[in-house]
Amino acid sequence: MTAAVATRGLTKRYGPVLAVDGIDLDVQEGDVYGFLGANGSGKTTTVRILLGLVLATSGEAEVLGRPMPRAAASVLPEVGTLVEGPAAYGHLTGRANLELFDAMGSGRRGRRARIGDVLERVGLGVAGERKVKCYSLGMRQRLGLAAALLGAPRLLVLDEPTNGLDPQGIREMRELLLALNAAGTTIFLSSHLLAEVEQMCTRVGVLDRGRLVVQESMHVLQQPTGRTVVVTPDGDRALALLDGRVEVRDGQRLVIRSDDAAGLNRLLVGEGVRVLELAPERRGLEQVVLDATTDPTQVGVSS
Repeated sequence: MTAAVATRGLTKRYGPVLAVDGIDLDVQEGDVYGFLGANGSGKTTTVRILLGLVLATSGEAEVLGRPMPRAAASVLPEVGTLVEGPAAYGHLTGRANLELFDAMGSGRRGRRARIGDVLERVGLGVAGERKVKCYSLGMRQRLGLAAALLGAPRLLVLDEPTNGLDPQGIREMRELLLALNAAGTTIFLSSHLLAEVEQMCTRVGVLDRGRLVVQESMHVLQQPTGRTVVVTPDGDRALALLDGRVEVRDGQRLVIRSDDAAGLNRLLVGEGVRVLELAPERRGLEQVVLDATTDPTQVGVSS
């Protein structure tokens, strides 16, 4: 499989500040890759380096198999971007804005149909005739995505693509991005909505203070942890029966050191313990991120 984005030892310093600390990104063609991290973690700087907008202090970056920024002239026409908010001329209509964007990258032939198609795909078919100054933030996000799609890109680089959208708009954006991915577009997106990333992404990378602390497929991250979660009103009885295997107790919820859910259920029920729920424990993406980014030296320290 070909790498859509690859970095080796990518580092960026701003004076004494180490914004990006030797990261090795691996985004394969066909991925929906979620790029996560708190504000100031280095996500935006990394994206700017990938797009040739900022020069790395050291290390290498390749996009679509070619070195950046050296190959920017051939790479960027194949990359659609929506980074740091959509830019548009407020006094022009959405369609007129797209005509300007399209004129910078494509020929005149088929322009009207091309623009009409992307406006429909992002849900701005009618609103495309309105001036952008009348758009909501969510509509501006949709227009930014429409501009990113004009060149039928192989790779989409998106920064908070659901920003400003209501729940219906978020679902529509998710469905659109998944459809684009199914048709062959690789998607590299940053988002603070972990539930959306969990539903959309095939792989994730997590930055923490410039370091890449997690890079793994969602399939691997969501595998059972080797523990079983049991909900029972008979917690005291279960504690006595399981002889030290209960690692966490939170009300009726017990986390038990066992990967044999069926055997555990037989044991509990056989001893008269009422089992309301029982399932293998799986970590959600929020827990993965917290586990990877929590500074152990700060645990229990109040500010």
